[in-house]
Amino acid sequence: MATDASTALDTPMVPVAVVHDTGVDTIQLKLEAFNRYGSLKARTAVGLVDALEERGLVWPGIRIVESTSGNLGVALAGVAAERGYRFTAVVDPRTSPALLAGMIALGAELDMVTEDDGAGGYLISRLRRVRELTEGATDRVWTDQYGCPANPRAHELGTGPELARQAGGAMDAVFVAVSTGGTLAGIASYFREHHPECRVVGVDVPGSVAFGGPPGPRVLTGIGSSVRSQFLRPWMYDEHIEVEPGAALAACRRLAAQTGIEVGGSGGAVLAASLRYLQAHPEIRHPVCLCPDSGSSYRQTIFDDDWLTANGLGCALDPWPGGAPLFLRGEL
Repeated sequence: MATDASTALDTPMVPVAVVHDTGVDTIQLKLEAFNRYGSLKARTAVGLVDALEERGLVWPGIRIVESTSGNLGVALAGVAAERGYRFTAVVDPRTSPALLAGMIALGAELDMVTEDDGAGGYLISRLRRVRELTEGATDRVWTDQYGCPANPRAHELGTGPELARQAGGAMDAVFVAVSTGGTLAGIASYFREHHPECRVVGVDVPGSVAFGGPPGPRVLTGIGSSVRSQFLRPWMYDEHIEVEPGAALAACRRLAAQTGIEVGGSGGAVLAASLRYLQAHPEIRHPVCLCPDSGSSYRQTIFDDDWLTANGLGCALDPWPGGAPLFLRGEL
């Protein structure tokens, strides 16, 4: 039976005090690792499959196909299994081994592309493969997370209201990583209508074209894109911040070591962006960072010293000489 994305289980919001050279800030971390199937993408997956069902495009035994860098593949595999569908995840060599294993455990078939797309990643190659698998097929259907309105709608109806409710109306800035742009677009649409005083800040990485910038190589998964978002419009967000991968991973590693909270690379990018933004905007007192998943899926990559060094990210091993910032769980 379909589950309305707007009724998804609440995930926790945890305060973290950030002690830095000029004072102390408290940031609320919205931990989507506690969602179904371990990430924010559970919300997206439910919305996408609901949309197929509403249009009469799926039936027991049909195969759903989607391009994924990891988390959406796990979530779609789970939702498909719940509802009696089969699922093929089109993935690439950068996908976390832990996430690949998660997809397989939930019954997914993996289709690996190996040719990069010349735009900093594998997305265009994955999309080409999805079209090869689905165009003209009667037993396979594409959820299309990149263009289906159900993607942002899941976050406009679910994630946005949940953030506002948990913050109790005090939130004055929210930081959201971008890939397809669906999460940011949905959350922004909700806040623009219901809480226009809250600043909405998109977070991206160099080499991503999600906001229209030039393409380039990217090492982080789950954030950034080789194609421009079909969902985002300039009015939706107050600004967007690009975070270098070294800064994102340093934030992940320091947060985990000092608080026991593990977030993935996209969550680290969001946290690093918020720290930069708060330094420039001291009037912001109640920021929230949306952390899409757990760092536990990336222990073989972003939490591995050898992997960092091999990928030119040794700077993340000693990120902030002098010891600042210091993360403390709770408020000061």
